[in-house]
Amino acid sequence: MSSSTAPALHLDGVVRTFPGAVPVTAVDGLSLTLERGAVLALLGPNGAGKTTTVEMCEGFLAPDAGAIRVLGLDPVADSERLRPRIGVMLQGGGAYPGARAGEMLELVASYSADPLDPRWLLDILGLTDSARTPYRRLSGGQQQRLALACALVGRPELVFLDEPTAGMDAQARLLVWELIDCLRRDGVAVLLTTHLMDEAERLADELVIIDHGRIVAAGTPAEITTTGAEGRLQFIAPPKLDMNLLAAALPEGYAPREVSPGTYLVEGSIDPQVLATVTAWCAHIGVLATDLRVDQRRLEDVFLELTGRELRS
Repeated sequence: MSSSTAPALHLDGVVRTFPGAVPVTAVDGLSLTLERGAVLALLGPNGAGKTTTVEMCEGFLAPDAGAIRVLGLDPVADSERLRPRIGVMLQGGGAYPGARAGEMLELVASYSADPLDPRWLLDILGLTDSARTPYRRLSGGQQQRLALACALVGRPELVFLDEPTAGMDAQARLLVWELIDCLRRDGVAVLLTTHLMDEAERLADELVIIDHGRIVAAGTPAEITTTGAEGRLQFIAPPKLDMNLLAAALPEGYAPREVSPGTYLVEGSIDPQVLATVTAWCAHIGVLATDLRVDQRRLEDVFLELTGRELRS
């Protein structure tokens, strides 16, 4: 398969272990494929292996076992051929602290044979007024937008976006979402890492959840949130409602419960009568039930079920 027809990204049984008194296997037999013109969100708690995986795909680290192909090429052995074809948005920005925003983008653009117009990109990302501001004086959100501009200015075929909306306000976040949609429509593949479940669910064609270096779930957002959710009605209401009263209103065999403050779950055969009973009961006690979901969990619920609720360093 030629590099022009190969998937944007393919990992096959990739392993990476860091030596030490107690060796740590950060990535343990990972396999995934990202097609061209698609968005894949790589999710996982801190220490799950996301950063190591992305760094291997970018060619900064070599795997200990398995194979990685980026646009059909080896990201380490073929790094010089790949560099002009990929865009990398680093979480730390990757810019020179004293460089002005416009200068930094012009410098990155100069490495490309056919770059986008840096002035246009600054304008699109709301950075025109900050073009002469040194990088270190930009706000966190402005630094993120400049990092995104640097990743896109070379017209890449594949973009790696690491926490692309961290530190951004709602308007900037929506703008970045729209840009990622535009990249997809233009046939650009995107590998996205994010801790924002709504962002992943909104943007990704496919989700891959990893923990301890292994895949624990993979599929479209709809597939992941509906698997194992048959016979479930979830709704949001004020916390600490008396579920014994709701159970008494429902037919025998239903056991409603509050799964987290203000989030309620009814399990069983969810038919129109059950749905009507729940909403009527809420109306009877004077509360408004919102975000009713039948046969579908929130991505955050699935993520926590798969990876646990304990904090990770």
